[in-house]
Amino acid sequence: MNKWLFTSACLFAFTIAFSQDVRIRKKDRKRDVMMVTDSGSIVLRLSDSTPLHRDNFIKLVKLHFYEDVSFHRVIQGFVIQAGSPATKSNKGDTLGIRNPKYTVPAEIRQSFYHKRGMLAAARTGDDVNPEKKSSGTQFYIVQGRIFTPESLDSVETHRLKGKKISPDRRAVYQTTGGIPHLDQNYTIFGEVVTGMEVVDKIAGTKTTGMTGGDKPLKDIKIQKVTLVRRAKK
Repeated sequence: MNKWLFTSACLFAFTIAFSQDVRIRKKDRKRDVMMVTDSGSIVLRLSDSTPLHRDNFIKLVKLHFYEDVSFHRVIQGFVIQAGSPATKSNKGDTLGIRNPKYTVPAEIRQSFYHKRGMLAAARTGDDVNPEKKSSGTQFYIVQGRIFTPESLDSVETHRLKGKKISPDRRAVYQTTGGIPHLDQNYTIFGEVVTGMEVVDKIAGTKTTGMTGGDKPLKDIKIQKVTLVRRAKK
């Protein structure tokens, strides 16, 4: 478990305590999410197989929660992570949701795995969160890396405790890339449709390194997040 990666505030039960009542319409669930960052735009598609996470993310988008939030943890060949309200420039109680303290019940699906481009929810570690509940606001996008057959064998032995990675997923990890040792431990609830070059650009930024929390030396902000007409994959 990478406790240093997914550190977040202590969160409570799944209760969305926003000051506004946000209505999610049927058409909202058929939209993609356009995330405009300092490094370019990323289009995300949310999964209907994880409805709690989908709707939670849509609510945050409609409340403009992610605007002015920074990518606070960036690791080349691994992930880019954002969603901490503490990274906002304005620390005031914007929209009454500066620090929403709730978790989302895990929606871990066997069919989803950490291939390059997947969108997943961050969470606290198993020692304090055995039910693998997700942070209400923090997310990460998988950049990942390419694995060799030998390195996947090592992941199976040392990280997955002997659990085997299926042949089709091994093929993806050897060609497209990803993070196999995170599989079935975090809720994946969407994926990048366009903009992986932006993910790569953010992942390649200089950071403080692990001892400094992998924080970018230069802030990379999310400028705007909106629901947009669904793009063709």
